[in-house]
Amino acid sequence: MTRSPRTARREGRGVDRLLADFGHQVPSVAVAEPEPKPERLFHPVPRRGERRPDRGWSPAPAPLLQYRMSADQAGVLWPLVTNPSLPARGAQMGIDYFSGASFHADPNGWVLDEAIPVSNPNMITFGKPGMGKSGTVKAFLLRMFGFGYRALILGDVKDEYVPLCHAVGVTPIAIGQGLPARINPLEFGPLAAGWEQLDAKEAKKRAAVVFARWLTLIRGLVGSQKVGQSPVPFGPTEEVAVDAALRSLTGYDDGNTRLAETTIPRLWQLLNNPPDDLVETCRYASRRHFLDETRLLRDALGQLTSGTLQGLFDDHTNIGIDWNAPIQSLSLSRLSVLGDEAVGMALMCLNSWGRAMRDVAAPADMRIVVRDESWKQMRLGVEAVKSFDADLRLSRTAGDIPFSLCHKPSDLLSVGDAHSQAVAIAKDLLHLHDIKIVHGLDVKLAEELRSLLGLPDVAVNLVTDWCRQAPGRALWIVGEAMFKVRTILHPAERALTWTNTSLEKAA
Repeated sequence: MTRSPRTARREGRGVDRLLADFGHQVPSVAVAEPEPKPERLFHPVPRRGERRPDRGWSPAPAPLLQYRMSADQAGVLWPLVTNPSLPARGAQMGIDYFSGASFHADPNGWVLDEAIPVSNPNMITFGKPGMGKSGTVKAFLLRMFGFGYRALILGDVKDEYVPLCHAVGVTPIAIGQGLPARINPLEFGPLAAGWEQLDAKEAKKRAAVVFARWLTLIRGLVGSQKVGQSPVPFGPTEEVAVDAALRSLTGYDDGNTRLAETTIPRLWQLLNNPPDDLVETCRYASRRHFLDETRLLRDALGQLTSGTLQGLFDDHTNIGIDWNAPIQSLSLSRLSVLGDEAVGMALMCLNSWGRAMRDVAAPADMRIVVRDESWKQMRLGVEAVKSFDADLRLSRTAGDIPFSLCHKPSDLLSVGDAHSQAVAIAKDLLHLHDIKIVHGLDVKLAEELRSLLGLPDVAVNLVTDWCRQAPGRALWIVGEAMFKVRTILHPAERALTWTNTSLEKAA
């Protein structure tokens, strides 16, 4: 086809054609075949949709809704957006399923970290048997050993910590009827060291600590006994008598520079045969008047010395404890045949003695104090609850990490009537623990969880569903923050924390 001159003039000649007209051939370059475009999974559509049947076309655009929310609320709409986990310090316990990161427990470090809303290192754990409660506690102890912590088990009721003690080369101390071990709950402890060199002000200060601890114990032991359905009263009159007797037995009122250690049987004997100066100090009209007014007190102490505490806590301490060992455990499993009341009183005595041992602790002596089956002590009455409360309130002074074990939160409600003082103190005890670990619990406890711990529905469902599906799962409540944690045990740890050995042998 011949192009018209106008067309040729309009189109012109290209560079290659121009050079060819003058005898020059421009080399050609091979052009690669274009790659086929990948098939598109999604095709763009107009904002109002395709204008075809069944394609969602709308004659008007949808209104744009705007919401304003905080960071903790955003997780409801975007569940993969989570709060950052706790710092990776302390014992690595397992996995935090909320953030997908490793979960580390460091109670004392949390207290010192201003960014974490924790004011005390007190820990408490709940869970029905078989949900991994003791396994989590033992794993925590084992892993904190690597950070310089030691453990003190104030009353191993079921000998659950014996394998752990043997694994680190420690023999537990067994306490029971007919056994040689004796522990004096009225021991001075480290506060007795260097008393001769103290000035009057410091000696008075130490004496106030010692006598207050003893009075708390005696009040709890006496108040745990019943006259019918009522506890034995321990009011200001009984307190004056006991305090005066203790000061007389130790020689404090005589101004002795070296105080003598006393025992509960000696206290009972002095009150049963009061000298004239004791009667006068307590402001009784006569010796007969003293004996009549203190009859219930003396009978309660006499029952303790000849019954529950006989052969256990009625003499001077004769056990040697290596405080440099990783763990020390005091076994009470031999007392189980005597009933929960005897075990509760033994736990009270051990708690008082343990507090004495920790009154003066070196700065580097960091210890985790485990109180197992603590509900047995608190069920003894309001005075026993007060004694337990006093032990917890002094935890920050010694730098210890108290770790209490219970079965369920309602254990704190069974210490008395619904509106009694004991129940009120027990509820406050729960809030003295800034670190709570809740393992699997039955659905019927959901309302108790909600009322006692203030848990939202999501957390209650977590405890009554996810946590019950496998041992070791728990809801960790650190201050106000919550973490969905599964404790992961090494096979060697699993052998030390297994509590079903007896069941396996029976089968």
